[in-house]
Amino acid sequence: MKAAQFHGPHDIRIEDIPEPQLRPGAVAIDVAWCGICGSDLHEYLDGPIFVPPVGHPHPLSHEEAPVTMGHEFSGTITALGDGVTGLTVGENVVVEPYFVCDECAPCLAGNYHLCVKMGFIGLSGGGGGLSEKVVVDQRWVHAIGDIPLDQAALIEPLSVAHHAFVRSGAQAGDTALIGGAGPIGLLVAAVLKAHGVTVIMSELSEARKEKALSTGVADHVIDPGSEDLIARVRELTGGNGADVCFECTSVNVVLNQLFDAVRPAGVIVNVSIWGKPASIDMQKLVLKEIDLRGTIAYVRDHPTTIKLVQDGKIDLAPFITSRIGLDDLLAEGFDTLINRNETAVKIIVHP
Repeated sequence: MKAAQFHGPHDIRIEDIPEPQLRPGAVAIDVAWCGICGSDLHEYLDGPIFVPPVGHPHPLSHEEAPVTMGHEFSGTITALGDGVTGLTVGENVVVEPYFVCDECAPCLAGNYHLCVKMGFIGLSGGGGGLSEKVVVDQRWVHAIGDIPLDQAALIEPLSVAHHAFVRSGAQAGDTALIGGAGPIGLLVAAVLKAHGVTVIMSELSEARKEKALSTGVADHVIDPGSEDLIARVRELTGGNGADVCFECTSVNVVLNQLFDAVRPAGVIVNVSIWGKPASIDMQKLVLKEIDLRGTIAYVRDHPTTIKLVQDGKIDLAPFITSRIGLDDLLAEGFDTLINRNETAVKIIVHP
């Protein structure tokens, strides 16, 4: 079958590899759609980050580069391994793309997303969504009912957004500032709006500003290149500042702005993955008693996230800006998102 294989930085190849074999307790899935994630771009530009480098196989997948990419995917079940119950052949599903050990202290405490050996299907081995077929253990497979398969490819990043919302402690009536209206920023906004939070977004790109407004996920969109972001946030919050802020760019100047825009005793959640260390003004964190929180992926978020979409509280269709084939992954996918990201929000791939 065809698959996108990560060999190293700036080296992803579309290659023919063996089809995965069904095993007990697992499910065979024909991949329908797979999103290109910011994490994939970070791997391509700065990696390996989550990809296990040559000579250092992942402790759970036992794989090393090259590995198949793609962790935001939907598909249809084609076969069930021995012992699988509760799922049926022909059912449409999404995958929570984890490897965890189930033995370390975080796993035993229920925080499997913090597993000390944690890895991601589509980054750390185990196949991936940028291929024609994948085999995944049943525990990570979630039925999606009548959600269209193209939109369902966004359930994984929407679960990232939902977990960031949970980490923030935001409540109905709060005001949130999101730094960056890329795919994750927009989906964080969608989750916040679904929970009654007023959303302010900071963004330079015309296409992404328009998408934030046209989808209705942002109440206010501020261009920090032409407006005083901090002054506008204070104006919109009665001089108080935002209750919660979300960093969704991995750009240091954006993180710095959030420290000025958040209210005293407010919360900043870092959602983005950074390719290099960031610097922060610790004095601002101390003097305003800011709570700076990290968030990684999701933990038990998929069922709630799927229900938000099924109940019509979040419409994923408008966030898809392009659909491409696997052979066009680099030319029309990665190149667009790296060099012309103002022209696209979410590109999904049909392997």
